[in-house]
Amino acid sequence: MVVKKVEETTKSWTTRVEAKKERVDSVKGLVDGVIIPTDRIVEVLERLIKTGDRVVLEGNNQKQASFLSQSLVQIDPKKVHDLHMIMSSISRPEHLDVFEYGIARKIDFSYAGPQSLRISQMIEDGKIELGDLHTYIELYGRLFIDLIPNVALVAADKADSSGNLYTGPNTEETPTLVEAAAFRDGIVIAQVNEIVDELPRVDIPSSWVDFIVVADQPYELEPLFTRDPRHITDIQILQAMMIIRGIYEKHGVKSLNHGIGFNTAAVELLLPTYGESLGLKGKICTNWVLNPHPTLIPAIEAGWVESVYAFGGELGMEKYVEARRDIFFTGKDGSMRSNRTLAQLAGQYAVDLFIGSTLQMDGLGNSSTVTRGRVAGYGGAPNMGHNPGGRRHSTDAWFDLKTSDDPLARGQKLVVQVAETFQEANKPVFVESLDAISVKDQAKLAVAPVMIYGEDVTHIVTEEGIAYLYKSDSMAERREMIASVAGITPIGMEHNPKTTERLREKGMIALPEDLGIRRSDAKRSLLAAKNIDELVQWSGGLYTPPAKFRSW
Repeated sequence: MVVKKVEETTKSWTTRVEAKKERVDSVKGLVDGVIIPTDRIVEVLERLIKTGDRVVLEGNNQKQASFLSQSLVQIDPKKVHDLHMIMSSISRPEHLDVFEYGIARKIDFSYAGPQSLRISQMIEDGKIELGDLHTYIELYGRLFIDLIPNVALVAADKADSSGNLYTGPNTEETPTLVEAAAFRDGIVIAQVNEIVDELPRVDIPSSWVDFIVVADQPYELEPLFTRDPRHITDIQILQAMMIIRGIYEKHGVKSLNHGIGFNTAAVELLLPTYGESLGLKGKICTNWVLNPHPTLIPAIEAGWVESVYAFGGELGMEKYVEARRDIFFTGKDGSMRSNRTLAQLAGQYAVDLFIGSTLQMDGLGNSSTVTRGRVAGYGGAPNMGHNPGGRRHSTDAWFDLKTSDDPLARGQKLVVQVAETFQEANKPVFVESLDAISVKDQAKLAVAPVMIYGEDVTHIVTEEGIAYLYKSDSMAERREMIASVAGITPIGMEHNPKTTERLREKGMIALPEDLGIRRSDAKRSLLAAKNIDELVQWSGGLYTPPAKFRSW
């Protein structure tokens, strides 16, 4: 027998851990164990971050690592430059200042609503190299594949002296960002509001965290999901009535996600009134994945809601959530536990329906919130707003959209797009060609930034009626259905009244009258709460709205 001798190799398999040790050792004279003195943060960042690093900066829908982002822009670009930033949400000025100052060069992100105009101009001016626009899940996934971070800068409520973190109700994406760096020998730095002797609970263990720093002020929180019922219009109430009657009741929708907007807030506020009059309690809208919307309070109090799993918290809802443990996912300390990654997955695979709105839609139902001069991205809508091919469990609502007798035929997730036919400034929502096509060229993207593709949209709701697109069997018929509810927009002007009547007879579109809804009944008097004060009353005083929403 011949035994081959395996030559010993001198290759090191610990280069990443060795490089990390070198970085950590470089700041030993500046830190106290794992604690970075607040006034030394810039100097520490200049040593821990290296030129060309991939840096994840937590800046999500609500919770901002604002102290760390403000510190990052203060580092010397002669010492650290050409960073590759990875962010789910670009929402603060300094998120783009790092590019203006030459500290960063490239970015991959998901959403940039507040900074969408500026980032568009900076891309055009060559100040930013755009990697790609992602959905949230897509971006998180790439953190473990080809965008593995060298450094993660995150935020938490509290820490203990060992570096264990408590995130409170706004856990959001923090565990995902930390894990991607911590388990590939990256540097994890967490800003906290305070260091305490004992945490209410440990959300992220100290073994995942390298350094903590007490911020000079609490991290920024934005009540992004709060909608004042005072601003809900009669048109939105009409649309909400059609949604409840023509979609939720028709298909028996029990598990669902509501996007943020006044149209879905109207639905939530109609459940205890209009929904009650239809005898639908317990039959629809029982299990939710969404942030704790204040406009959901009346439905919870009236016994409509069985469970809510949240992407993040909502400012002012903390005491209410703690007092309604049967509804929300809460820890022993009473505070809610949210998780954006898991909520996105639940919204993708576990719910029957996603409903949201858009800024533009073409004649085949393709839609986008990326318009000319704005590179806004699309956050999590594409995750939830499509029919996931991997789904295997069946529910009544999902199975109700089966359109074939083939023994291998499957049901379909309900993907609903709600839009008034015209936006502000008389801009039509229904257009011949999406602006996303021209933005693709401007931003040098390989693919046009379409938010939700028409092939995934099952229902469109406008003030004119509902188009049941899942019933269409051709592109031509789909276009006719959309035109029938598109009003006097360029697409709507294509509709033929005779064709519309034929589609109504076949149940492929439904006007309010077909659903037993009188347009004159769509009044604000139907809302269970007509202002923020009434939401507070419904909550028994547990909801404490942010000052900007208080009108009393």
